[in-house]
Amino acid sequence: MKDPYVFDFLTLTQPFRERDIENQLVEHITRFLLELGKGFAFMGRQYHLLIAGNDYYLDLLFYHAVLKCYVVIELKNTKFIPEYAGKMNFYLSAVDTLIKRDDDKPTIGILLCREKIA
Repeated sequence: MKDPYVFDFLTLTQPFRERDIENQLVEHITRFLLELGKGFAFMGRQYHLLIAGNDYYLDLLFYHAVLKCYVVIELKNTKFIPEYAGKMNFYLSAVDTLIKRDDDKPTIGILLCREKIA
């Protein structure tokens, strides 16, 4: 994993929301994919999952061609809090159940927060 990711190609001004970050990353998808590394394929943003009659939306969904797995990226414009990890685990389980094929590896999650825990 990289730490930190460098998104200096984004043109955001304060204050900005998570949706603003997401919009700019999608707008600059080629640069974003290069920052992530080799092998990533963009599957969608606000990727819809229907679970037990409830709608959930993944910020960004990718497939990694080399690792042969889905990659969920969640964006948080705040400092990391443990609840984010719980939500990410829920999303990973959902993708593995609803989307992943038998020959795919388990889904990976990347949680991008403004700040990490010290």
